Amino acid sequence: MRGGLWPGAPGPLRGAAAAAAAAGLGQTPAGHSMEDSPARSPRPVGLTSMVAASQVLGLAVIILMGAWMGQYRGGIAWESETLQFNVHPLCMVIGMVFLQGDALLVYRVFRNESKRSSKILHGLLHALALVLALVGLVAVFQSHQRQGIPDMYSLHSWCGVAAVGCYFIQWLLGLGLFLFPGASLPLRSRYKAQHVFFGVFLLLLSLATALLGILELLLFKIRDGYSNFVSEGVLANILGLLLVAFGAVMGYILTRDEWRRPPLAEELALSMDFKNLTEDESPVSPH
Repeated sequence: MRGGLWPGAPGPLRGAAAAAAAAGLGQTPAGHSMEDSPARSPRPVGLTSMVAASQVLGLAVIILMGAWMGQYRGGIAWESETLQFNVHPLCMVIGMVFLQGDALLVYRVFRNESKRSSKILHGLLHALALVLALVGLVAVFQSHQRQGIPDMYSLHSWCGVAAVGCYFIQWLLGLGLFLFPGASLPLRSRYKAQHVFFGVFLLLLSLATALLGILELLLFKIRDGYSNFVSEGVLANILGLLLVAFGAVMGYILTRDEWRRPPLAEELALSMDFKNLTEDESPVSPH
C-alpha cells in the first residue's frame, strides 16, 4: 500500500484510506504495523497528579504491610511453619493490588507510545501480578497444612480464590485476543468492553478481598486487644484506609473518559472500513 490506495480495493476502503492519507495519517514507516504509529496526544490536566497519588498510596500499602508483618508478626521465612504465612499478604498486595492497578494504568500513562508496546507492558505487569499471587497462594496453603489449619472456609478465602482464578482467565483471554495475532477484528471489538469491565471489577474484588483478609487476621491474632486500640490494630486499620484510598483514586482515573488513551488515526480508519464493509454486505430489508 505504501501510504496510498491499492488497486482493486473496495470503495469504502479506498475512501477511508484516502481520508487518512489526506490528513497525513495513513503513512507508516516501512516494516511497522499500523499499531506502531502513535498519534501524539497532550497529557490531560490532572492525570499526572492522580497517577502520582495512586503510586504513593500503592507504595504506602506495600510498606505498611511489610512493617506489619515484620514488626508484629515476626517477619517472613518460607521454611518456617508460622512465618511462611506472612508471605501471603505481602505477595497479594504487591501483585493483586499494586501491580494489577499499574497494569490498568498503562493505557492512561503511555498515551503516545505505540499500542503494541503498551499491550506488551500491560500483559507483562499482569503476568508478574499472577506469579506473585500464585506464590502467595502456595504460601498460605502450605502454612495451613503445616499447622493443621483448615482451608477454604472463610469469605476471604472464597473471594481470594475466585479473584485469582478469574484474573488468570482474564489474562489468558487478553493474551489470545489482543496480543497475539489471529483473533478477528469483529471478535476483538465485541470482547473489548467485557475485557475492560472485568479488569476494573477484578481490581475492586481484589481490594475487597484484601480488606476481608486484614479483618480476619486481626480477629485471629488480637481479638481480645483489638477494641483497646492496640498499636497493631491501629496500623492495620490505617492500612485498610490506604487500600480504600488507592481504590478510590484508581476508580477515578479509570472512569474518566477524557483520560483514556486516544485511538490512533489508523485504528479509526480501520474501524470506519469495517463498519462500511459490514453495512455494504448486510442484506437490505424489504420496505
